[in-house]
Amino acid sequence: MHNLVIIGSGPAGLTAAIYAARANLSPLLIEGWQSGGQLTTTTEVENYPGFSKGIMGPELMKEMRGQAARFGTEFLTGDVSAVDLARRPFRLTIDGEHTVETAALILATGASAIPLGLPNERRLTGHGVSTCATCDGYFFRGKELVVVGGGDSALEEATFLTKFARTVTVVHRRDKLRASKIMQDRAMKNEKISFAWNSVVEDILGTDLVIGARLKNLVTGTSSELACDGIFVAIGHRPNTDLFKGQLAMDEKGYILTSQGTATSVAGVFAAGDVQDTKYRQAITAAGSGCMAAIDAERFLESTLHHL
Repeated sequence: MHNLVIIGSGPAGLTAAIYAARANLSPLLIEGWQSGGQLTTTTEVENYPGFSKGIMGPELMKEMRGQAARFGTEFLTGDVSAVDLARRPFRLTIDGEHTVETAALILATGASAIPLGLPNERRLTGHGVSTCATCDGYFFRGKELVVVGGGDSALEEATFLTKFARTVTVVHRRDKLRASKIMQDRAMKNEKISFAWNSVVEDILGTDLVIGARLKNLVTGTSSELACDGIFVAIGHRPNTDLFKGQLAMDEKGYILTSQGTATSVAGVFAAGDVQDTKYRQAITAAGSGCMAAIDAERFLESTLHHL
């Protein structure tokens, strides 16, 4: 039986652990088999405050984990295979084998960028393939870039990247964009942005770094190669919330709905980071909401006198 369990080991989960441990809640953090979350797949992080010369993503997460451990966070490596939020204490099943009970729960399971599903995509992620223009755009000054997608997110990424890139080509599988009219107008008027209509990326070219993309025209069936230095995939994100469906209120895309800070529809369950953030999806905002969730959980436990 635990006072507080945190599921997820990205910036949200680890920040929650730091604050909860300092509040003497003795939190248990279940970190999954890929400890550190999405930042462990990135290279240099330059927009996280406190590191004037930048820091590698895996190193940042290692430092956060060490800080949480120093204050007494207990870590459990494994995947949560089932949760029961119908009654308190909440019951979690780990790897289908053993159970953990907790008086309060923080969900920081994050969201995953929807991939193109190409063989070279995973290999070149962090070496020219990215899912976050805000995170990585700075590294592509004067470069030729490709953005894949046709919604608001894709056009926001493309427009942002024109601050750095020489050219940005938006690859979209249809001849019309799904983005809002204002985003379309803004992109169409940007002289750095061009469009490859009715096209999909068949392959990503490059050995150590991205050097181009092979495009297939869905109307003509012909393939062509487009030289580029980076490919930004912007076809959407999928929150990691399958475990909680039917037990917590979510929006139509599966993001957990929160109110009054980080509270979910079940008292004693809190959500932080990308699992409930449809807008910002940055390491620093995830960390901030992790702090909020820990404070919310501490106050909940105090109010219910269910503090071990």
